[in-house]
Amino acid sequence: MKDTQEQGRGKPVMSGGRRLAWGAGIGVLLFAIGYGLNARGWLSFSLGSPDSATIKVGDVGYSREAMQADREAQSKDKLAVTAGMPVGPDGYFVPPAESSIPDTPYGEAVRRGQQIFMETSTTVSDHVGNTLACVNCHLDAGRREHSAPMWGAYVSYPAYRSKTKAISTLEDRIIGCFTYSMNAQASSTGVAPPAGSDVYRDLMTYMYWMSDGAPTGQKLPGAGFPKVKKTELGYDVARGKEVYTNNCVLCHAVDGQGQKDAESGVVFPPLWGNNSYNWGAGMARIDTAAGFIKANMPLGKPFSLTDQETWDVAAYINSHERPKDPRQTGTLEQARVEFHDGEESYYGKKVNGLVLGGGVDK
Repeated sequence: MKDTQEQGRGKPVMSGGRRLAWGAGIGVLLFAIGYGLNARGWLSFSLGSPDSATIKVGDVGYSREAMQADREAQSKDKLAVTAGMPVGPDGYFVPPAESSIPDTPYGEAVRRGQQIFMETSTTVSDHVGNTLACVNCHLDAGRREHSAPMWGAYVSYPAYRSKTKAISTLEDRIIGCFTYSMNAQASSTGVAPPAGSDVYRDLMTYMYWMSDGAPTGQKLPGAGFPKVKKTELGYDVARGKEVYTNNCVLCHAVDGQGQKDAESGVVFPPLWGNNSYNWGAGMARIDTAAGFIKANMPLGKPFSLTDQETWDVAAYINSHERPKDPRQTGTLEQARVEFHDGEESYYGKKVNGLVLGGGVDK
């Protein structure tokens, strides 16, 4: 048989097999063109993967409202689409709005946890030995990406931590925050709240509420602090002082003690001295501080400092004395070897003629 036949005005018409072949070829061609344009960033269409935890079509993410609608549909029909993770157009997890906290006993616990998170040094004053609050390191009430947000933390525990060389629960992790970041040993009780305290119960309830819709055990984009690659020049305290003067003094003052308000308390936190985090805190490590600073500082201008400026200013901030590491029971050198060896830290090292780590004289 011939592939074509005369029909109508005599124009050849393709057989079904040839039409199928042509259609398949055109489809492959269009896909290749689209894929190439998308790879070059000329199209906004993208599909996420389990690794990125991002599902996007164009510039529209998967909203929290869509998640709730899918949940409701599945409650009525088990074969309906399974609700996914709420993601914004930027690819980051979208936590629930504060206005959605329910007026229930559960909601009351969420609000108590939020208040502790925002005003730690006043709401848990018996166990806080400085003027810091959780929100000073976990910005926007613990919601902001790249600021170790609580929606990224809650779904990550229990987990093994090299710092403790053991599996830590979320409560263990918060106890560590009170011990190091809040410098609990300088409080009136001298310790963090005891295990099982309502302080932890309320804080974890707040974190649970915030992480609604986030997958358990999966590292989400924006969780934790970003890592900043160390530059060829390394870091330098003198250069860091210049960066601090040009970018940080307005909020944290020349002496690094931040600003206070008579009514609301601390407005901008102290970065060193008695009222700051101690030498055992993660933020006392220069690389950790650099990651936080890169993504969040100066306030309102994230990612505005170069990597070099970030490392240098982190070094300058952490070249000042602060409360001692509560794990130190012997000499400073013994503590350095046991707890700080190999760290990007000035603990137990000489800076400007002084060996750091011994604590601040009150």
